[in-house]
This record gives sequence, structure tokens and C-alpha cells, in this order.
Amino acid sequence: MLPNTGRLAGCTVFITGASRGIGKAIALKAARDGANIVIAAKTTHVNPKLPGTIFTAAEEIEAAGGKALPCAVDVRDEQQISNAVEKAVERFGGIDILVNNASAMSLTNTLETPTKRVDLMMNVNTRGTFLTSKACIPYLKKSKIAHILNLSPPLNLNPLWFKQHCAYTIAKYGMSMCVLGMAEEFKGEIAVNALWPKTAIHTAAMDMLGGSGIESQCRKVDIIADAAYSIFKKPKSFTGNFIIDENILREEGIKNFDIYAIKPGHPLIPDFFLDEHPDTITKKMESHDALPELKEEKSQPPPKPRSGAVAETFRIVKDSLSDDVVQATQAIYQFELSGEDGGTWFLDLKSKGGNVGYGEPSDQADVVMSMYTDDFVKMFSGKLKPTMAFMSGKLKIKGNMTLAIRLEKLMNQLNAKL
Repeated sequence: MLPNTGRLAGCTVFITGASRGIGKAIALKAARDGANIVIAAKTTHVNPKLPGTIFTAAEEIEAAGGKALPCAVDVRDEQQISNAVEKAVERFGGIDILVNNASAMSLTNTLETPTKRVDLMMNVNTRGTFLTSKACIPYLKKSKIAHILNLSPPLNLNPLWFKQHCAYTIAKYGMSMCVLGMAEEFKGEIAVNALWPKTAIHTAAMDMLGGSGIESQCRKVDIIADAAYSIFKKPKSFTGNFIIDENILREEGIKNFDIYAIKPGHPLIPDFFLDEHPDTITKKMESHDALPELKEEKSQPPPKPRSGAVAETFRIVKDSLSDDVVQATQAIYQFELSGEDGGTWFLDLKSKGGNVGYGEPSDQADVVMSMYTDDFVKMFSGKLKPTMAFMSGKLKIKGNMTLAIRLEKLMNQLNAKL
């Protein structure tokens, strides 16, 4: 971790979505310097799936050495933003740093994204960032530090990042466009930058999105907190930058990034929107994972014809089904496979005991997955992570994303048999 210099002592940092995850990590980092933290988040009551409220975060911030002001703020509500800004100025005398961290996410394609979900992402990500910035700017202009930091990605117009989740990409890029515009508009007065992780970051939200075991492919929130702190140390002239966490920390002299890994040495999921095409990383991971098996196959009989690989995979899956698996999953999956041994297959994890087969399921599928047969076999045998397959465009998903992610848990259980 980077040493604390006390640079932020007495500074007031206004952070949206600071009750948990990345927002809280940035808050705690600043609090150790003795900063004043405005926790502008909407969670006031405990949620068993997403632990942390503005009040529990305030306790942690105070314990770390900072002063905390918990404010119930839904960034979709302009009045709530204004009230929190007024309270912050009244309590601490001004605002020095704004962190636009609050965000909403839905990795669904155009036809599968309900209007209310589109509105949520646009209103929280783009509109919320704009309105919170607008409310804070008059006070930021009076600060010697004066930083706005948006947790948003570089503006990468590769269609890959639009085709699977167009609405989410537009909403996140809206935050980045605020950086582009405001950095120019307030040049010399306020530094405006964006920060984005190189890899997936482990948070409670990531657990919900990726399911059990996802954490081993992630880094800790500390890497974002340390990178944000590095940005806050920069002068106002450091503005209009789209910063990747690992890059700025390398400039700070950090060489060993294992300190940020949940499981050091384990392959990491690259984050969305970055220039390195995820397909490249997928191939690297596949070749890494496949090496031991390739060596073993030399001493084994020739493999069965590829045309039977999918059928064999489903046979093993069927033998592994149980009432417990069905109870834990409660979903029907349909697979549209192209290539040899392809066609339509299904995996019914709703009916008693579960069932698999060729053709469409008897009841409507909750999730439809489309991919090539080779990638399907690799995915079920653990050589291709579903997350990587999805991000690289090898896997297309229609339907309930939460249920799609549950399937990954089952795959992890089956890897040894496949």
C-alpha cells in the first residue's frame, strides 16, 4: 500500500455510492489522512445481499481517523443532491474533491433491456454524475485542490463494447464524456479525470454478478483507492485524463501487484472497455489452462470424433444432476450451438431431478445461450470461463443474466468430471 502523507488532512471529499465497495475504499483511504468524508449514498437500511449502509460506513471512516457526514442521497433526485451539498458546506466549510462513483449496471442486449432499466442506468450514471458535479462545482472552484474524479472508462469506440450491452455502455460513456467536457470547461480551476480498473474488482456487487468463486479472478478494492489517492495528489493542471489504476500506480513505483490480488498468481478477468481485446486474453487463459491436459492426452487413445463432444458433455451433465442442484438453480437453459454436433439443446434445472436433451425444452427457457460447439465444450470443461466467453463475444446471452451466472457455479462443480 502507498504510505499516507496526510495530504488530504482537513479536505472535504464528497463521494457518491460510498456506503460499500469502491466508494467506501476511497473514503477510508482519505479518512486515514484525516479528511472529511461526505457519504452520499442511498442505503440507509441493511440489505442482506449487499452489506453496508451510510451509517456503518460513517463508523468505519471515523474509526480510520476521518470525519464523516452520512447523507441519504439517490443521485437521480436533484433535491437530495443539493441538500447533501448544502449540509457538507455547512458542516465542513466547503468541498475539495468530488468522486462520482455511484453506478447502475445491466449487461443485457437491446431487446432484453427493459425501459425502466435503461432509465435507471442513464439517470444514475450519466445524469447523476452531471447533476452532482454541477452542484459541487461552485464550491470546488474555491478549493486549492479542486478535483472531480469519475469512476468511468476510457472512451473506446470499438463496437465490441456496444453490441452486447449497448445501454450500459452509453450510460458509462456518458460519465466519461462529462470528464471530456468539464476538464476543458473548468481548465485551470478544477482537475477533472476518470479512473478505471484494468481488471475486475472484488465487491459485494461482483459476488452477485459473478457468483461464488469469482473473487479469485479479481483484485481488491484497495488498488482503486490507492490509484484515486495518487490522482488527488496531482496538481489542477493534471486534467482530462482517462487513467487505468495499474498504470498510475506503476508511475508511483509499485511493481508487485500481487498485493492487490484476492488470489495471487490466479488469472484475472480484464475489465470492460479496455483497448486490449479480451479475445486475446481468453486465448492466453485457454492455452495456460490446457497445457497439463494436452500433455496427458499424448498417452491416451485418440479422442472421440468432435461430432459427439456436445452429446458426451450433456451425458455427463445429466449424470451429475440432483434435486439439490435443481433446487439451488431453478432455471431452464436453452443452447443454440453452431458447428458440428450443434443445433438446439436444453438443460432443465426446474423439473424434479433435472433433465437435459436435444431440441427445445418443454417449458420456455429462462436463458438462451448461443455459441460454437467447440467453445461450449471448452466452457463446460473449465478451459473457457463463461465471463471471458461473454466479454469476447464468443457467448451471446438472452434472458435473465442472474440465472445465466448461476450456471457458472454448476460448471465449476462439473469441471473435474468433464
